[in-house]
Amino acid sequence: MAKFKTQWGSIDSEVNLFPIYYLIVVYGIIYILPFGQIIIGSTWFDLLKKEDGPMEWLQFIQYFSSSLFGLFIFYKIKKKKSLNALIWLLLSCLCFFIAAEEISWGERITGFTLDSITEQSIQGETNIHNLPLFHNYILDPALQLICLFLGWIGWRKWPYLTALPSKKLSLFFLIVALFFAYYDLSWASTISHIRNDQEIFESLLSTGMFLHFWDNLRFIRT
Repeated sequence: MAKFKTQWGSIDSEVNLFPIYYLIVVYGIIYILPFGQIIIGSTWFDLLKKEDGPMEWLQFIQYFSSSLFGLFIFYKIKKKKSLNALIWLLLSCLCFFIAAEEISWGERITGFTLDSITEQSIQGETNIHNLPLFHNYILDPALQLICLFLGWIGWRKWPYLTALPSKKLSLFFLIVALFFAYYDLSWASTISHIRNDQEIFESLLSTGMFLHFWDNLRFIRT
């Protein structure tokens, strides 16, 4: 059981509290760090969340590693046709797909592009999630539903499926769902649209997935 220590005592928790500490560090410390403009030409916070920046590459590494871990777990499972095994395979493929999308299927490394996709992409890159239809109408609702499923519905309805993240990791997914729901709702509000800090929160999602695969890699159930 995790403990959240405060000046007034400890709060016991059944979930991993890293997301809380992470957001406190990012918005309480990194956000106000001085001299960024002088040293790197931008704030330290903007460096952290910029396109093709540290957070985006961290997500690529975590998703790609998770896909490899998941395939190994699937390989070690004896009952390949079981629901648990199929979910491991599905999540592994999904992680590989997201990892490839993060680096535009190698475009950022090799420079190779597909003009048929880049000409339609909002960011002019070879990836699917920035195509207008997917980016404007599908991406955020799908992300919120996936995070809600992984962070709450999955472990509540099917606690026996080890392929689904456990309750312990729920904050990694639920906080992301909450941010994107609030971000999308702000478009329809009467106040200014909130700042897009999606890379900060997407890194929580990739970290949650990585920890899920890593934990199960150490305790493979055949």
